[in-house]
Amino acid sequence: MKIQSNEKIKNLKDKVKGQIVLPGDPNYNDVREIWNAMIDRRPAVIVQCAEADDVPHAIAYARDNGLEISIRGGGHNIAGSALCNNGVVIDFSSMRAVKVVAQKRRAYVEPGATLGDFDKAVQAHGLATPVGINSTTGIAGLTLGGGFGWLTRKYGMTVDSLISAAMVTADGRKIQVSEDENPDLFWAIRGGGGNFGIVTEFEFALHPVGPEILAGLIVFPVDQAKQVLENYREFVKSAPEELSIWVVLRKAPPLPFLPVHVHGKEVVVLAIFYAGDIAEGEKLIDPLRRFGNAYGEHVGAQPYVQWQQAFDPLLTPGARNYWKSHNFIELRDGALDSIIEFVGKIPFPQCEIFLGLIAGAANRVSSNAMAYGHRDAKFVLNVHGRWDEAAQDETGMAWARAFFKASAPYASAGAYVNFMTEDEGDRVAAAYGVNYARLKQVKKKYDPKNIFHNNQNITA
Repeated sequence: MKIQSNEKIKNLKDKVKGQIVLPGDPNYNDVREIWNAMIDRRPAVIVQCAEADDVPHAIAYARDNGLEISIRGGGHNIAGSALCNNGVVIDFSSMRAVKVVAQKRRAYVEPGATLGDFDKAVQAHGLATPVGINSTTGIAGLTLGGGFGWLTRKYGMTVDSLISAAMVTADGRKIQVSEDENPDLFWAIRGGGGNFGIVTEFEFALHPVGPEILAGLIVFPVDQAKQVLENYREFVKSAPEELSIWVVLRKAPPLPFLPVHVHGKEVVVLAIFYAGDIAEGEKLIDPLRRFGNAYGEHVGAQPYVQWQQAFDPLLTPGARNYWKSHNFIELRDGALDSIIEFVGKIPFPQCEIFLGLIAGAANRVSSNAMAYGHRDAKFVLNVHGRWDEAAQDETGMAWARAFFKASAPYASAGAYVNFMTEDEGDRVAAAYGVNYARLKQVKKKYDPKNIFHNNQNITA
C-alpha cells in the first residue's frame, strides 16, 4: 500500500468539495466495498466527489503522484473495475441526482445514480428509458457498456436514448459530447465503456411507460425444459415489441406462490413484461401457460418501478459472482440442449442461466452508428455463477466456463462488455468487432497514455 504524505492529502482536501477516504479511516472498508465480493482491492485514496469540479483535481492528484485511476459509479460491474489497488478511486456514490424535464422528455443524471434512483424520478412523470433489471445497478456503467432491459425491444438499448454527456478528459478538461459536439467521443462512449474519459452527467431521452405494466413469472418443472424452450423460441418470433419474455433456469427460490416441495428444485421460469394495455397483454400471454404444466405463476398489473426491483432479492451485494456470456441471433437446437444439460449441473443454489430477449428496436440501428455494434443479436445469454464462500470459487467458475464452451458453437459474434469478467481481456477486440479499429483511434486522441485502463481496456 502506497502511503500518501499528509501535505499532499491536505492539498487535495483543500481543492475538492467532496470527502477524502484513506486506509485507516473508520469508514474505509465500507466505502471500498462493491457488489461483487470476489473483488477485494485496497486503493490508496478514495475521492468521494461532491460535484463535477472535483474530478479534474482527482485526476491531477493521481497523475502527479504516479497513481492509477479507477472510477466508481454504482460499484456493480462484474469485473470490479470500480476499484484499483494502491491507486485513486474517483467515487461518485454521493452524486446521485436525477433531474427530469417532463415536457421535453429529458432526464439529466449524475454518474452515481442507480437504476432505482433513475426509475423513481422519471416514473413520477410516467416516463422511462431502457435500463437493466436490478435497481442497485449504476446508470453510468450500464450506459457506457450499452445497456438493455425490459424496454429494449420497444425502445432500443440504453445508449440509443443517450442524447449527450458532460465529461472530463484525461488531461482534466471539461467538455460536452453529443452528435454536434465532439461527435467522435460521443460515438465511442456509447458502448466503449470508461476508456475515453469520465462522464459527470448523462442526458437521456425519455419514453412514455406505465406507470402500471403487466409483469410476472410462470414457473415450469425442469423436466419440461425442452418443450418450454421450443415453444418459447417459436412464440417470440411474432411477439409484439411491447412484450418481452426472458427465460431463467435455476433452482427455485422460496417464492410464496410455489408449493414448498418445489423450493430448491431446478425450474424453468418465464419472466414476462408487457408495456401496453393490461387487458391486451393478458390475451397475448395466455398461450405461455400452455407451454407445459406449470408449478405456479404470479402475473398481474403492477407499478413499473416495482417490477424493476423484483429481482433485487436474488442479486444482493456481498456474494461472489462470476459470469460468462454469449450473444445469439437464433436459438438453435444445440444451444437449447446445452442450456438444459448445464442447468442439470448447477453447483450452487444461487447460480442461474438466463436468456434475455432483445430483438426489436435495437436491431434497427446500424452496427457502426456507435461503439455498441451487436445489432444482429436477438438474445443475450448470461451464465450467472453466484455463491458465498471463496472455497466454492473453483467449482462455480468451472461450471460457468464449461457451459460457456459448450454453448459457444451456437452463439453469434461479439460479446456484451458489461457481462465480461476481469479474466476476459482477450475478448475485447472480438467484443467490439468492426468498431474496434475506430475505437483505438478515439482512444489515441483522448487518452493516449491509457490513464483510464481499469475497464475492458482499449489501447491506443
